[in-house]
This record gives sequence, C-alpha cells and structure tokens, in this order.
Amino acid sequence: MSALAPIFKAYDVRGTVPDQLDAKKARAVGAAFARFSKAERILVARDMRESGEALAAAFESGAAAEGAEVVDLGLASTDLLYFASGRLDAPGAMFTASHNPARYNGIKLCLAGARPVGQDTGLADIRQLAEELLGQPEPPPAEPERMDLIDEYAAHVRSFVDASALRPLRVVADTANGMGGLVVPRVFAGLPFELEVLFPELDGSFPNHPADPIQPENLKWLRERVTSSGAAVGLAFDGDADRVFLVDETGEPLSGSLTTAMVAAAMLEKHPGAKIIYNLICSKAVPEIISEKGGIPVRTRVGHSFIKAVMADTGAVFGGEHSGHYYFRDNYRADSGLIAAVIVLEMLSVADQPLSRLRRPFERYSDSGEINTEVPDAASVLERVARHYEPRGVLDWTDGLTVDLGDWWFNLRPSNTEPLLRLNLEAPDDAQCRARVAEVQALIGGAEGED
Repeated sequence: MSALAPIFKAYDVRGTVPDQLDAKKARAVGAAFARFSKAERILVARDMRESGEALAAAFESGAAAEGAEVVDLGLASTDLLYFASGRLDAPGAMFTASHNPARYNGIKLCLAGARPVGQDTGLADIRQLAEELLGQPEPPPAEPERMDLIDEYAAHVRSFVDASALRPLRVVADTANGMGGLVVPRVFAGLPFELEVLFPELDGSFPNHPADPIQPENLKWLRERVTSSGAAVGLAFDGDADRVFLVDETGEPLSGSLTTAMVAAAMLEKHPGAKIIYNLICSKAVPEIISEKGGIPVRTRVGHSFIKAVMADTGAVFGGEHSGHYYFRDNYRADSGLIAAVIVLEMLSVADQPLSRLRRPFERYSDSGEINTEVPDAASVLERVARHYEPRGVLDWTDGLTVDLGDWWFNLRPSNTEPLLRLNLEAPDDAQCRARVAEVQALIGGAEGED
C-alpha cells in the first residue's frame, strides 16, 4: 500500500496526525494540487485543530514551490472557504477533519468557483502526483498573502433572507468548540435575534463533547439549554461548521431530511417551479413536498461531489442531504449550514408559530437514523439482503442497496473508510420502524429468516 492510500478518501484527505498525515505529506499534496489545478492563486484556510497551522504552512510551501501565489485565509469554517473560492474564483484547500476526534486532520479541496474535487473529479490524480512528489527536497516556507473575508461571508449568508421579515427570536447555538464559535456570532450580528452560544471557545481538543451533531447524544447540552432558556430554536454545528442540525423549542431534534424539506419549501416560495436535489437516503417526504410545492425533485447519490455536479447539470436552486449538508445554487452550489439555519429562522418569523408546530406538515414518516454495523465482507452481506427482498421489493444499486417495499424502504451502504454497513430505514410509524430495523439487522447478521 502506498504512503498516501490510507488518507485519500472518496471526497477528501483525512487521517490521524502525525502517523498518517504529517507536514511532509501535506507539502506533497500542496504541490500536487498546484500542478493539478494549474492555478495562479490558491486559497488556504484551517479550523482550530492544534495540528492545522503547521500542516497548512507545509501545504502552502508545496504549492508556492510550484509557482502558485498562496492566499492564507487563516481560521475559517469550511463554507467560508467555499465562499472565498467562489468570490475570488480560485481553488481552495480547507484543513479540517470535520466531526472527527482531535487526533485527526485532513484537507478538503475545491477548484475555482468552489467546484468539488472528489475521487472521480481529480482526487485520484492529485494523489498520484503527490506520491511522485513525496521524495522532493523540502522547499523554503511560503510567504502567503493574508486575507480576511469573514465580514463579506457573513453578509453573503444574510443575503439569503429578508431581514425586514425577521422577528426577535431567542436562538441557542452549540458550536462544540469548533469553527461555529467564530462564524456564527459574525453572521447573527446583523440579524434581530438574541443569540446564546454554547462552547464558543475555539479548541481543537473538543473538551466538552464531540463536534458530531448527527449523533443524538451530542445534542444533550443544546436540548437542555433550549428548553431551560425558552429559546425558539437550537442550532448544533459540527467542527468545521458546514453542517447544522436543528432542535425545536421543546428540545426535539429535526432530522436532516426534515430540514431539507422545510428549506426546499422556502426556496420554492422564492423560485417557483425550480429543481431541488435530494439524496437517496432522504425521507420520502422530501420529494413529496417538493412536488406538492410545485418544484421538480431530482434524486442523487450521497456525497457533495455528486450533488454539486447534478446541481450544475440541472440548474437546481437547492440540494439537501440527510447528513445535514445543504447546498445552494447562489452559494456557488456549495453547502452551508448557516444559510439553511437563517432560512428556517425566516420561516419561523413569517409563520409566527413555534417550530414544533411548523415542522408537522413536513414530518410524515418514522426513520431509524443511521445505524452502523461492522461486517467482515460488505459485498456478501449486500448480496444476501438483496436476495431476500428481490421477490417483493424494488431494488436500486445506485449507491449501495436501496430496497423499496411500498410502505417502507431502506438503504444499506458500505462506508468509504471503515468496515461498516450504514443502514437508513423509513416506515409509516415508530413501531413498524423498530420492527423493520430488527428484520434487516437480522439479515445483516446472517439470519435469512421469514417475513
């Protein structure tokens, strides 16, 4: 196995520091990215992880050695880097490991205009170039230009809503010691909301709780504070603050699918008849609501590179993922949790009703959440599950295995990075959801069983 194989994933570079990712490898990736992009200027930003500054500096020296002018944006959220890439029409590199623990770091890359770089859109080529450059002598440190775009970024996020329609709502944001602690207050500074931030200090050791809001246990502090303070809504951000999950005033979380459906409805109010992207593990309620609101639902695979590509091909105004990523055409087709959050806050303001009531028409089914199971051979498990359901279900192998059985459905996908199968299942109610999850898990575990 090559030195870089463990850290080059489907959508980014990621690994533990320093055993998997170190300055030498970051320098080689920087040089390779400069060669691949052939750009005169490359933007570099980082989150608050302790290893970020040294790794970013190494990347910058590699890029500069290839003749690229380097612009250092300093501490930033990932969606700020995407905004800068679109605003300045230059490729970018964001040093972050998102929701991963403190020992991890990584690099999210994009081309000019925030165009995605994934395994099939350049990442494999960058890895090959970086392998060739690993043995090169260490170049001198780069002398990057420093640029601060946070105020422009904050104004851009606010431009997605009509500030005159907003009411003075109380909002609690749990930024989990991640980059939300920097960007959330700057965005909200221009809006009529009363903002309280939990764990705002930038600390890449994550001393309070993991910055992974898709896991229900990490919402505990936010849920408690929302209910005890009488807040209208809670916002939970991941480490690089590009994803958000919402909590209503009763402390009940909203799934990524539910938020996707709500934002889709809001976008269709402003863009009647538009196309809206949703990924294949989103709730069936999402395409139903898009159609009911006069939009055109477009289904796609999971993952930002796929969604952004389909958005570019179709001209879709918005795309959402069950994982809490929300993409906007007018945000260079990049994802931004903060844009999604302010749009929901605008919906709350206009509706003049609590989120617990506003969410009801968008919430039609019961879902399992993502359930991960470690398996020795994902392919054989998928084949066994497919054989079981083939006689009575509609099978789709677009991204893992999706089985539609009419009143319930599920998707079973192998992880890109771990020996795991990820199950997402939806049924008409909680009881049926639990029963069907048990049924599919028995199959995953090797029991063929009977219906």
